[in-house]
Amino acid sequence: QVQLQESGGGLVQAGGSLRLSCAVSGRTSTSYAMAWFRQAPGKEREFVAAIRWSSDSIYYADSVEGRFTMSGDDAKNTIFLQSVTLTPEDTAVYYCAASIGPILGLVTSEGTYNYWGQGTQVTVSS
Repeated sequence: QVQLQESGGGLVQAGGSLRLSCAVSGRTSTSYAMAWFRQAPGKEREFVAAIRWSSDSIYYADSVEGRFTMSGDDAKNTIFLQSVTLTPEDTAVYYCAASIGPILGLVTSEGTYNYWGQGTQVTVSS
C-alpha cells in the first residue's frame, strides 16, 4: 500500500550537483522519520542523511557533511537531497526510506525504517 518513489538520479561529472527527491504515496500518516541511504557496488548499504519530524532535526553522515543538504515537507511526506561537488566516491544507488507507525530506533540505522524505495542510480565520473 505504501510506496516510496525516488527521482533525480543520473550520470554527472565530478564537481556536478544533483537534487534527489522522494515522495510517499498510499494515504499514510506522517512518518516518524525519513532518510537517505546509499549502496555502492560491492559495498554494504550505508546511511547518508535523515530527518526526524518531531524535532525537525536533520542528521548527516560524515562522508557527506557539508556537501549534501537534506530538506523535507512533513505534511507531504516528501524529502529532498541536494548534493554539491559530487565525487566518484558518491557513486551508488540512493534509497529513500521511511519509518511509518510505532517504530523505535535511531534515525541513522536502517533497521528503523520499514518502507523503502527501489532506489535511484547516481553515477559520478571523473
